[in-house]
Amino acid sequence: MKKSALITGVNGQDGSYLAELLLEKGYKVYGLIRRKSVVDYGNSTHLVGKIEFLYGDMTDLTSLIRAMKISEADEVYNLAAQSFVATSWEQPVATADIDAVGVTNMLEAIRVVRPACRFYQASTSEMFGLVQEVPQSESTPFYPRSPYGVAKLYGHWITKNYRESFGMYACSGILFNHESERRGLEFVTRKITDAAARIKLGKQDLLELGNMDAKRDWGHSKDYVRAMWLMLQQDEADDYVIATGETRSVRDFVNAAFTALDIELEWHGTGAEEYATNKADGKTLVKVNPKFFRPAEVELLLGNPAKAEAKLGWKREISFDEMVSRMVKADLERVQNER
Repeated sequence: MKKSALITGVNGQDGSYLAELLLEKGYKVYGLIRRKSVVDYGNSTHLVGKIEFLYGDMTDLTSLIRAMKISEADEVYNLAAQSFVATSWEQPVATADIDAVGVTNMLEAIRVVRPACRFYQASTSEMFGLVQEVPQSESTPFYPRSPYGVAKLYGHWITKNYRESFGMYACSGILFNHESERRGLEFVTRKITDAAARIKLGKQDLLELGNMDAKRDWGHSKDYVRAMWLMLQQDEADDYVIATGETRSVRDFVNAAFTALDIELEWHGTGAEEYATNKADGKTLVKVNPKFFRPAEVELLLGNPAKAEAKLGWKREISFDEMVSRMVKADLERVQNER
């Protein structure tokens, strides 16, 4: 019998890749989107007609109960979130409503309508924040450093509570940074690849960034959604760190993006005075701007995916350089076609 899956946040990068994966595996896929004055399918526009879209909101329990009744979901993937760390400082209450209480709403909807349904919660490496050990694993203590990280930590723990209190199949994937060609332009990685493409095409002069020394464990979204699916196919629900086990600085990401466009950068200065020039002509292309510094910075994230590799048989397939190259290539093509 055909399995049914409900994906919240289906119009994000992860939601769209996950929907494609589930369709390939023969699922009937439902995607939850918020009602707007202008219909916006986001990254899932190409899936119109292939999946069924339902209107709902993580802050509205009634709409989630309705979505569960219509979809009769065997699996729910909760990817909906206010997922931009910087915005969580500007909208801390809204972030808590969606990323924390919203998870409880979804779990309640499942418990009331289909308690046998399997639930996946999108947790995040931002919960580690001020890291207590390197690398970070499932047993590393949490220390979030933003309203986003704090809200996500609530979502993580409430998922564990419903698993242990009600015997529900509910698990969390503690996903480290993962990017793709579908990443939102407000995120630093897409900001970098978009700017690099524009600079290459002569449509932009300078890329301004914040902390160049912040280090992240970066993988590709397509690999990470495969891990989400694998988590819901196990005999018992559990939580897993999904990461590459490699860390690189924002500066490394910038270098990789410009290298993909055959531009070699030379770095000068430190801290707020740091900038990079094109080695070929000495022109300044990248500059640090203190206005992009976070109120509380997360300096280093490095995940240990050993448990996921051993128990799920998961392994990332897209390398860091290939990921950056794909993003740059997609942005170059998009910018070239802009009118």
